[in-house]
Amino acid sequence: MFREMRRKDKQLSAEETFDVLKRGETGYLSTICENGYPYVVPLNFVYYNDSIYIHSAKEGQKVDNMKNNDKVSFSVSCDIENLPDKFDTNYKSVILFGKAEEVFDNEKDEALLEIIKKYSQDYVEKGEKYIEKAKGATKVFKINIEHMTGKAQI
Repeated sequence: MFREMRRKDKQLSAEETFDVLKRGETGYLSTICENGYPYVVPLNFVYYNDSIYIHSAKEGQKVDNMKNNDKVSFSVSCDIENLPDKFDTNYKSVILFGKAEEVFDNEKDEALLEIIKKYSQDYVEKGEKYIEKAKGATKVFKINIEHMTGKAQI
């Protein structure tokens, strides 16, 4: 169903792949529009409980796309170093495929808190209050990972 990685010599171990998911700052979510075109959006995310969690406004293009087709792709990279004299780049990256579903109640609250811990670790208490105030205007989606590969050039 999913292709094998072509460059096995660059494949990351499972542990290294999970490390990229934990340390990566910006993820790129790819969905499919009703007209068949892909739609890619950069966003904050957290890898938690073997899934990717993202937050969103209650409506918009990515929400509509995931409602119409729950199959998504997600990518993140880190440790990027441009090597101009070698016409190359060092990096670590992960590409995954999965199905997105909206989460509610405790799972939604936990995911929002994990996002706060990742991006605002010095403001967790303030973040908890922010979650209570803003969660009614926020959707949270979980990507259930079906296939994942990590790749690096170091």
